[in-house]
Amino acid sequence: MESRLNRRNMLHATLATGAAGLLWQPARVRAAKRSPDWTNSVKNGLNWIAQNQTSLGHWAQTGYPTAMTALAGTALICSGSTTTQGPYAKQIRRTVSYLMNKRTTQGLIGDPNSDNRYTYGHGFSMLFLSQVLGEEEDVERREELIEVLKAAVTFSGKAQTASGGWGYVSSANSTFDEGSTTITQVQGLRGCRNAGIPVPGDVIDRAKEYIYKCKNPDGGISYSSRNRGTSRPAITAAALAALYNAGDYESKHGPEMLEYCKKNLHNVGTNSRTVGHWHYTYLYYSQVVYRQGKDLWNPFRDKLYKTIISEQRNDGSWNLDSFGPVYSTACNLIMLQMDLAYLPIYQR
Repeated sequence: MESRLNRRNMLHATLATGAAGLLWQPARVRAAKRSPDWTNSVKNGLNWIAQNQTSLGHWAQTGYPTAMTALAGTALICSGSTTTQGPYAKQIRRTVSYLMNKRTTQGLIGDPNSDNRYTYGHGFSMLFLSQVLGEEEDVERREELIEVLKAAVTFSGKAQTASGGWGYVSSANSTFDEGSTTITQVQGLRGCRNAGIPVPGDVIDRAKEYIYKCKNPDGGISYSSRNRGTSRPAITAAALAALYNAGDYESKHGPEMLEYCKKNLHNVGTNSRTVGHWHYTYLYYSQVVYRQGKDLWNPFRDKLYKTIISEQRNDGSWNLDSFGPVYSTACNLIMLQMDLAYLPIYQR
């Protein structure tokens, strides 16, 4: 409660000084002397995100409108803005309304007819809306959010396969599951639980066991429990972030997975571009490293941010991924704002 009040006080102070267009930072981050280059890059990127939202509240990205909207909204709330306060409040309100209007009677947040691999959008939406819930002051809106998230949790539970993972779609007869969409469900569910939404413990436990089953002797995670093969750095980083979200710090698997990630992902700026799905990979690996503490995080962060900022376009966006500029920009902004620590899901 104290941190939430401090956050609101900072927002009011910022607005009172007429600096609504600037980013604000908590005292602990100001003390760390964040580079002005980082602040300017984030400001330009957030402005691009805000300017490219449609009047309906989403971001036009062919194939993945729900997922991209949830990710873009997450980038905005990482800055400290809420649905009522801050320079991006209007855009965040639109995002919330769009995603809530996408819910189905089964609890899915998304549209199976327009969202490719719609479980991605569902997971990212649970994460975004659960972080919004903690700052929502309107009682009726808060109750509506709670009902949407309760139904979303139920949907995810029913969509979980017998192996404990999730696939790209929900089907009672589906036996396909894979790591990347499993991670979005786990993180979304954890966000809901942190926000006070009931989440069955067995759903999380089965998901953890699924990840364990996919681990190879080198510490890396394979594509799926049914399609084993070589370890994949992207899925390993995401799986480790998900295990941390699930409260799993003590098992033998975490340290082995961390060593694998450090060996394959830590040298940002040298061999990092050889990693497939770069933005997805480092979106999650940055969460992993941040949780290790400042001794590991600070030097890694400096190299990561330097790489990201060097690739920003003049209009404030990034477009170095096959999924388009909304995806690249949202992922990069979440990483660049990681240690602002506004969102509970990303905090140490």
